[in-house]
Amino acid sequence: MKNQRIRSLVLAAMLLAVGLILPFFTGQIKEIGNMLLPMHLPVMLCGLICGWKYGAAVGFVLPLLRSVTFGMPALYPNAVAMAFELCTYGLVIGILYGLFPKKNLLAVYGSLIPAMLTGRLIWGIVQTILLGISGKGFSLAAFWTAGFANALLGIVIQLILIPPLALLLGRRTQRKNT
Repeated sequence: MKNQRIRSLVLAAMLLAVGLILPFFTGQIKEIGNMLLPMHLPVMLCGLICGWKYGAAVGFVLPLLRSVTFGMPALYPNAVAMAFELCTYGLVIGILYGLFPKKNLLAVYGSLIPAMLTGRLIWGIVQTILLGISGKGFSLAAFWTAGFANALLGIVIQLILIPPLALLLGRRTQRKNT
């Protein structure tokens, strides 16, 4: 059990590092990052492989740490809203995946899709609150555009890449646990 916790902690730290570095491949261009969603991938993988606690922690810390370290995303409101969004991804995907008796493709998609929807909903709620506090509005049209339309390519990439990566990495870590 102790070895599993250490392994999960190390994997979570590695996925946090991947989340810090991966956005550099989008060239630090906000519009491309908004389309490809590079920080989402390691958080969702962390929730699947390490569990909800690690997924939620990595998800919350990642955008805030990246903001204060590299200046992107902007801390307010973007990184703050993303912290709640990514925390939700790691939390929901980890909890749901843990409920499936078999860790297969159905379990991954059955966890991934609800996590993606819930995370975006939380992001929209937090954006509405933060922008409302600062006197700006966040309309349903803005939510739809930023949360779904502009992010469509990233959503497709998540649906294609996360399941095989999660199953492959999950099997590799299980083999090493035995």
